[in-house]
Amino acid sequence: MANIQGGVFNEIACNNPQTPMPVTELNPAQTRAMLQQVAERIIEAEAVLSEADRQLGDGDHGIGMKRGMEAVLKELSELDETATVGELFGSMGMAMISSMGGASGIVFGSMFRVGAKALKDSPEAFTSDGLVTLLQQANETIMKRGGAKPGDKTMLDALAPAQNAARLSSDKPVSEALENAAIAAETGRDDSCAMIATMGRAKTLGEKSIGHPDAGACSVAIILRTMADCAAKN
Repeated sequence: MANIQGGVFNEIACNNPQTPMPVTELNPAQTRAMLQQVAERIIEAEAVLSEADRQLGDGDHGIGMKRGMEAVLKELSELDETATVGELFGSMGMAMISSMGGASGIVFGSMFRVGAKALKDSPEAFTSDGLVTLLQQANETIMKRGGAKPGDKTMLDALAPAQNAARLSSDKPVSEALENAAIAAETGRDDSCAMIATMGRAKTLGEKSIGHPDAGACSVAIILRTMADCAAKN
């Protein structure tokens, strides 16, 4: 169950009691199941994400993410069985953009939408290289559109270290690369507690924003943790 303890967001997803064997890559069916699990975990965490956002903003982040992920589940369930890995990520991103609205819809939708282009060269498998490209493109796109950078107390404080961890793990099986990216995202989320917000509504809080994690970084951590745990189960 998701919870906030001491201002730090914790999420356990896809628990697997046994030590898993490394998974080199995920085929489209496995990728679809992984993305569906991501959507379900975000929906389950709606209250926690909203509470995290309430400490720094207007408290609607969880509601928006839940609405977006409900649209994702519908889209993925209706997508043809022949859909490629890139099409799965792209459809997820478009479902979020069209259903969420606002800044969160754009940035989180873009995080997955760029996957369609980033993964077009490996349509039949989601690999460590694909993860690196996906996170790199997501970081660049979000920084360009939102004007934020790591250290501004935004989702980038989880996404940027995840990208770096994935890059350093590009020669490893995708399950290991995802695990390293998830750990980096969780660390980045926790590190955002000590940061002063410089973007959005939270900017007006100044030093009062210290002590709380960024809600967007919390969502990124859930997404990558769920991806890692689900990949390890395959």
